[in-house]
Amino acid sequence: MHQLIAVSGHFLSENLLLLASLLVFVAILVTKVGSKLGAPSLLLFLLLGMAVGADGLGFRFDDYHSAESIGHFAMTIILFTAGLETSMEETRPMFKMGITLSTLGVFLTVALTGVFIWLLNGRTGELHLMACIMLAAVMGSTDSASVFSILREKKLNLRENLAPMLELESGSNDPMAYMLTIILVKFLTTDGLMTQGGWTVFFTLFLVLIIQIVVGVAVGFAVGYAGKWLLEKVSFNGFALTSILILSMGFLTNGLASLLHGNGLLSIYITAIIIGNKVKLKQRKEITNFFDGITWLMQLLMFLVLGLLARPSQMLSVLLPALAIGSFMLLVARPASVFLSLLPFKGLTNRAKLFVSWVGLKGAGPILFALCPVVAGLERSSEMFNIVFIITLFSLVLQGTSLGTVARWLRLTYEETPQAETFGMEIPEEMGFMRDHIVGPDELANGSTLRDLHLPHGVRVMMVRRDGRFLVPHGSMQLFEGDHLVIIIGESDD
Repeated sequence: MHQLIAVSGHFLSENLLLLASLLVFVAILVTKVGSKLGAPSLLLFLLLGMAVGADGLGFRFDDYHSAESIGHFAMTIILFTAGLETSMEETRPMFKMGITLSTLGVFLTVALTGVFIWLLNGRTGELHLMACIMLAAVMGSTDSASVFSILREKKLNLRENLAPMLELESGSNDPMAYMLTIILVKFLTTDGLMTQGGWTVFFTLFLVLIIQIVVGVAVGFAVGYAGKWLLEKVSFNGFALTSILILSMGFLTNGLASLLHGNGLLSIYITAIIIGNKVKLKQRKEITNFFDGITWLMQLLMFLVLGLLARPSQMLSVLLPALAIGSFMLLVARPASVFLSLLPFKGLTNRAKLFVSWVGLKGAGPILFALCPVVAGLERSSEMFNIVFIITLFSLVLQGTSLGTVARWLRLTYEETPQAETFGMEIPEEMGFMRDHIVGPDELANGSTLRDLHLPHGVRVMMVRRDGRFLVPHGSMQLFEGDHLVIIIGESDD
């Protein structure tokens, strides 16, 4: 039997295109089953890769350099698409909160988790404090692929304008975690830096971080506005060439920023936001569909490849410390960083902050970042990779499957089975569906007009029912507790 598996693995290695097509085919079918079970599709992609890997069906894939290249390429497209679909009009009221979470929030999460890992393991001398902080930096972000996918997969229509803030945070904190990871890996693998004084090291790391951010932001804005000018001057018949031209701008941004020692992922995100919000694109819907399709392919590819790298048989030795670290991040580090980061802001209720704390999803991003110390040859990097992999599975299983339940428990989403007045109209399925929403006191805390509700993307109020009367809504309409909003929820064309 062992010989048969070895032969099969060798045969498959000669037919990688066949294997890839079979995996993609099975993965797409698996998502259909997973959606009925409530499991995130990205978790199923990861598990499928593990099932086919060395400890499963026997296909051996251990090329960490190629996996990192594939993952970085996929992350480039995923972040670029996220930026294109980020509406600044919707995000603007929550912009400061989202950016604060993606910067200060990441630093706080990394610091708290790094100290915990050091107390758990490092004080025995097995791991240097900086190595503990580096491991925490790998897991410091909320994974953009996971957050975007799960929020949209579960069709959560969140109150308090949470969805745009969570998507902004997850899109902008991946670059921050990646920068910290790269800088700390460089520090740990460069001879002489470890022996320098604390302030010298701190200043060096801080200077590199500032250069990465400044250059990344500058390149992102430069290419973004240059792309805006070009797209307004050049037009093509159909959307295909326009889509490819826009995608090439993302690759140009990444390469140029990296060449100038800036952060490419940050540049990509900024460029995409500028193009998505400043350019009046013809056939925008078709272009969006193009990027959605290619993003799904990249997510699927990245999760499958990372799943193939996993060796469950090697993870048992680090299972308990990994679960301890994952639990600490979920129950202590993430909530503490969210509440402390949002302390200056008064626009969110404590229930909303609790939900934001719960959406600290890990995914392919942390696993991809965990390849950096492996490729750099850092001591005990394979063990760190296994720890990050276990924590990612832990996060996707626990948080990914419970987002809808937690949102409803905290009363932050619309009810699933509301009674709506349809006035005898039949709403076509492709237009969405109607719901009846009762205005609560929390929604009036930041303003009592319809405009102050900051309704989620794709939600429109058709009628307001008050004391048996039906009123035509408008933005400056005064709302009262107990008002019934007859809303339609569907895809928006903007």
